[in-house]
Amino acid sequence: MNPVVISVCVMLLLAIMRVNVVVALTFSALVGGLIAGMGLTDTVSAFESGLGGGATIALSYAMLGAFAVAISRSGITDLLAQSVIKKIHGEEHNGATMGLKYTVLVALILVTMSSQNVIPVHIAFIPILVPPLLAVFAKLRLDRRAVACVLTFGLVTPYMLLPIGFGGIFLNDILLANLTANGLEGVTASQVPMAMLLPGLGMLTGLLTAIFVTYRKPRDYAPTELTEVDTDPKHINKKNIIVAVVGIAATLSVQLSTGSMIIGALAGFMVFTFGGVIKWNETSDVFQKGVHMMAMIGFIMIAAAGFAAVMKQTGGVEDLVQTISSTIGDNKPMAALLMLIVGLLVTMGIGSSFSTIPIIATIYVPLALAFGFSPMATIALVGTAAALGDAGSPASDSTLGPTSGLNADGQHEHIWETVVPTFVHYNIPLIIFGWIAAMVL
Repeated sequence: MNPVVISVCVMLLLAIMRVNVVVALTFSALVGGLIAGMGLTDTVSAFESGLGGGATIALSYAMLGAFAVAISRSGITDLLAQSVIKKIHGEEHNGATMGLKYTVLVALILVTMSSQNVIPVHIAFIPILVPPLLAVFAKLRLDRRAVACVLTFGLVTPYMLLPIGFGGIFLNDILLANLTANGLEGVTASQVPMAMLLPGLGMLTGLLTAIFVTYRKPRDYAPTELTEVDTDPKHINKKNIIVAVVGIAATLSVQLSTGSMIIGALAGFMVFTFGGVIKWNETSDVFQKGVHMMAMIGFIMIAAAGFAAVMKQTGGVEDLVQTISSTIGDNKPMAALLMLIVGLLVTMGIGSSFSTIPIIATIYVPLALAFGFSPMATIALVGTAAALGDAGSPASDSTLGPTSGLNADGQHEHIWETVVPTFVHYNIPLIIFGWIAAMVL
């Protein structure tokens, strides 16, 4: 009857049954609070107190949606799609199409990984870059579930392995700091990425399986405004293209200097407005279209913040780990497996691996030391337990980000076409490879 386990299971069950994710998160948060004995008033109060934590990212998505619509108005998206489609035209045989398909996927992986470490804009680029490419995906008959797996891989794996950008925050500022603060001695910053290599190999295994096995077959999507490209370049205004390039550069530079996706997207939007791509009397219409495109993602993030607040208030995580430690005896392999599974449940509920580490490290480090795990094994256990669930959680930005781009034309369902594919292809290998790391390091 642990409130965290029950509420996460209820949330996942409702989501799989195609109940709206916002409704699923809200209802399961109430269930968890009531089971924990908090009472309805305290549960609602905890839920509402946490809602503000998701407001920033929700507004960020709204602004990015407006910016994405502005970019599409400039014609640069058509130009991008045309350049790829021209390469396909006249080379429709399987070899050429297949080669271009994997070239596009590799390019997406590199861009997504760069968004975590080289130019740390995180998911901000997805609503801007992916919708214009939907026409290319349609022409290549590319399964968007494979693209979702590619994007999630690029969002999660770099911070697990590379200690720069968001990886520096995850590995050094959060993981290493919490490990040492809770009694793990003799660990250096250079050891942390090394301990996460095996779990990272699990992510790579899931990626290759998704691309070359599960979703390798062609898939067709209904023609829409976004999946069909006007191949006549005459209507494209060169001045608008220049404005678009300046707008994108302004967005990236302002976001990096201020640390705010909201201000970055606003700067880019204003460049499009002053540059004449968007008329002053059309700004309201463009913004409304952007908000409409991103509204559901924003509401999910807000509800997820409230859900996480209730889960923390119940104290169910601590109780769950203590129950496990008192019932498994001296079974070290079982201890490692259960710690990883608990990490999966906690992160799927909270929706962020970065927020999970401070919660579980206080319990996992003493527990790992009591079972005789080495410092490297302890790093792998805590790091993998936190990363588990980031891919595959309905409330994680690592799944919401890909959905925000791939569902721009309404043909990519969040739960069954992003959450379930990423859960199967990443969480299962992460548990396996994380457990191996704990046993051999």
